[in-house]
Amino acid sequence: QVHLVESGGGLVQAGGSLRLSCAASGIIFSINAMGWYRQAPGKQRELVVMITSGGDTNYADSVKGRFIISRDNARNSVYLQMNSLKPEDTAVYYCHGDAGSLYKGWGQGTQVTVSS
Repeated sequence: QVHLVESGGGLVQAGGSLRLSCAASGIIFSINAMGWYRQAPGKQRELVVMITSGGDTNYADSVKGRFIISRDNARNSVYLQMNSLKPEDTAVYYCHGDAGSLYKGWGQGTQVTVSS
């Protein structure tokens, strides 16, 4: 069974930085697309950024220039460096993995809180 395990959330002041990590375990195949979604209270889950195994990225406009995604294909892991954080970035961040017909799944979520 595949598990996506996130770490790195927490509380930070506006303007600060956090780094999220997500590692996939229990798999023997490569996950083509990995990345992050977030869900704020009372709002729908939204894309933050995804990255393919080839390095192609898709960032939400709201985080472009502030967040940087990277991945380690050998470890099926993905990382999110979040800089210049704003209170509106406060949300539960979910790791997402998409291996087409083989697998699609979510991590358990990690809370990111940005105080003003």
